[in-house]
Amino acid sequence: MESCNCIDPQVPADDLLMKYQYISDFFIALAYFSIPLELIYFVKKSAVFPYRWVLVQFGAFIVLCGATHLINLWTFRIHSRTVAVVMTTAKVLTAVVSCATALMLVHIIPDLLSVKTRELFLKNKAAELDREMGLIRTQEETGRHVRMLTHEIRSTLDRHTILKTTLVELGRTLALEECALWMPTRTGLELQLSYTLRQQNPVGYTVPIHLPVINQVFSSNRAVKISPNCPVARLRPYAGKYMPGAVVAVRVPLLHLSNFQIYDWPEVSTRSYALMVLMLPSDSARQWHVHELELVEVVADQVAVALSHAAILEESMRARDQLIEQNVALDLARREAETAIRARNDFLAVMNHEMRTPMHAVIALSSLLQETDLTAEQRLMVETILKSSNLLATLINDVLDLSRLEDGSLQLEAATFNLHSLFREVLNLIKPVASVKKLSLTSHVASDLPMYAIGDEKRLMQTILNVVGNAVKFSKEGCISITAFVAKPESFRDARIPDFLPVPSDNHFYLRVQVKDSGSGINPQDIPKLFTKFAQNQSLTRNPAGSGLGLAICRRFVNLMEGHIWVESEVPGNHGSTNFAGLKVLVMDDNGVSRTVTKGLLMHLGCDVTTASSSEECLRVVSLEHEVVFMDVCTGLDGYELAVRIHEKFTKHQDRPLIVALTGNTKKVTKENCMRVGMDGLILKPVSVDKMRGVLSELLERRVLFESV
Repeated sequence: MESCNCIDPQVPADDLLMKYQYISDFFIALAYFSIPLELIYFVKKSAVFPYRWVLVQFGAFIVLCGATHLINLWTFRIHSRTVAVVMTTAKVLTAVVSCATALMLVHIIPDLLSVKTRELFLKNKAAELDREMGLIRTQEETGRHVRMLTHEIRSTLDRHTILKTTLVELGRTLALEECALWMPTRTGLELQLSYTLRQQNPVGYTVPIHLPVINQVFSSNRAVKISPNCPVARLRPYAGKYMPGAVVAVRVPLLHLSNFQIYDWPEVSTRSYALMVLMLPSDSARQWHVHELELVEVVADQVAVALSHAAILEESMRARDQLIEQNVALDLARREAETAIRARNDFLAVMNHEMRTPMHAVIALSSLLQETDLTAEQRLMVETILKSSNLLATLINDVLDLSRLEDGSLQLEAATFNLHSLFREVLNLIKPVASVKKLSLTSHVASDLPMYAIGDEKRLMQTILNVVGNAVKFSKEGCISITAFVAKPESFRDARIPDFLPVPSDNHFYLRVQVKDSGSGINPQDIPKLFTKFAQNQSLTRNPAGSGLGLAICRRFVNLMEGHIWVESEVPGNHGSTNFAGLKVLVMDDNGVSRTVTKGLLMHLGCDVTTASSSEECLRVVSLEHEVVFMDVCTGLDGYELAVRIHEKFTKHQDRPLIVALTGNTKKVTKENCMRVGMDGLILKPVSVDKMRGVLSELLERRVLFESV
């Protein structure tokens, strides 16, 4: 059996392959050894790489792979066992390191993937941050535009300029095709096109205010996108085919529109809105951005504030102009009034002199003529002339006083005077006139009234004389009483004088003077006219005397003295019907006729009368039932002592009757003695029915009455 060894005849080709493998292994080994050097450089330069040990392990793997290929160079020819062992060792180490590296990669790949996730997250955050920065830049740009627009809007306080500037600046900033402002009409039922940017539509066009699109905008405080085909958005005429731009509308609060009228704007619109419509360019794909809408909303609010400021300024300027006009008118009226007052005063001064001189002659000659022998008819004519002359002289004095009171030139004097003497002088002046008319005149000055006071004695006397003179003038019969006392604080709350609010102090007192007469009374409707100048009481027109100035002047004088004057009146149909039914009265008089007459007077007035002929009898019969005791102070037991004994009998002052002296003695000491023993009044004989009626009324009301002696 023969053996045959097959040998590849292409030996040279195998050598070539071996040569190529040899060269390739060399370069592979070179590349493997260069990679660890690069990794070492990377690890050295990178301070944040988290997997350095993995790189070291991977470098060892590459080095071993390179060593394997390098040792493999000696295996292409006959080699020793040592080379085989080294080669085997290198391959074993390479296998171990390769497996370890593979296993390690299984663990670190998830970490590497998470790093990638974080990287993507950071990239997203970076992109979001870029967007936010862009938004911030947009907002800054919007803010810049808002500041610019606000400055332009508030650079004027003219309302029409504000609105026109708003449209122009918004059109320039937002590159608008059209911008318009719709204002409410006076009726509030329509919106009227008042301003446009391009003026392509005629101003004055109106639409109903209750359209759904308008209600939608007015119900929101944000800018609202609306259809370009709605009535308020048709801001330009249709010409050809074009696509209208996007449109938004925003409400403009009209915070204050008082008297702001243009195209029938309302005078006051507390909850009214205007409508601002903005249109982007047509035939473009541009849409409204959020920052643009915010810009529009802010500008609408700024316009509302600017309009309110402008309205307030206009009203203040209008009020200032009105005030200036009023001041000019008042100044003119003041100058005219001063001129009139000066002219009147000059006239009165001249007339005063020119009228008093002939009046002096008339009165003097009439009084002299009255002293001559005259017939009855002549004397009547002279007395009429003298009376009329005195009345005219009084009228002249009243007119001069009233003139000085009205122009404020009359000043009250402040001097010390005797207050009690003033009332005595008033009585002395009035008593002759009252005696002629057979009128009883009584006066009572309270004991606590100061003797001296500081004030204008002349004006106080003039006032009292005028009031008492009127009482005498308009009383046909009966009595007239004058009472003067210090007004107590509680009397200031009198409901009859609600407008008088005095201020009590320690440095002054309020004097209250009451004049009471038994005249015919005054109708209630005539009382308010009494203190009006040149107004006379219609119920007393049958008396021609008087000019209607006396009480008007009295009121002015009293007001200057910080006081108050008023009238109370009753109009009784018949004086005889006034009675004092059931009033228990005790009359003590030793003169039987006088006692009977006094009793008859009192019984005629309805009194229950008891009489006593002596002081002893009077003291015995007087009781708690008696309210008034009339006694003659010139009887057996001294009348003054009787008054003292009655005081002793009734220990309580409120239980004893009123004690009134009846006397024909006109000496002053009589009144002083009566007051000294505590009597409550003094009446001079003779006494008529009317006088007795007045005496009883005064006694029961004031609890005191002393007739002047």
